[in-house]
Amino acid sequence: MSTIEVRTEGRRAVVTGPPRLNMTAAPQLREVLARAVAEGSPQIVVDLGETTFVDSSGLGALVGGLKTARQAGGDLRLAAVSEQVMTVLTLTSLHRVLRPFPTVEDASREW
Repeated sequence: MSTIEVRTEGRRAVVTGPPRLNMTAAPQLREVLARAVAEGSPQIVVDLGETTFVDSSGLGALVGGLKTARQAGGDLRLAAVSEQVMTVLTLTSLHRVLRPFPTVEDASREW
C-alpha cells in the first residue's frame, strides 16, 4: 500500500498523493481526506506532484474528498498535476470541479 502523507496547518491540510492513485491507494486517500476534515482541516490541497497515474477509483476518492470538504465549509484543490493526470481530468471534465493549480502555494493563496 502506498503511503500518503498529510501536513496540517490550522484549517488547511496538504496531502501528498501516491505515485499511482488507483484502486489500491484510493481507500487510504479517502480515509486520509475524511480524517483531515473531521480533525478540523476542511481546506485541503492534494499535491499530485509525484502522482503519474490515476484511475476511476482515484478520481472517486478525490471527488468524495471534495464533497466531504465542502460539506464542512471547506474545499479541495489539486496542485502540481502531471500531464498524464491532467489528461484524465480533462477527458472526464473533472478539471472543472477539481480545480488544478501549478503549486501548493497557488492552491492555498485564497485561504
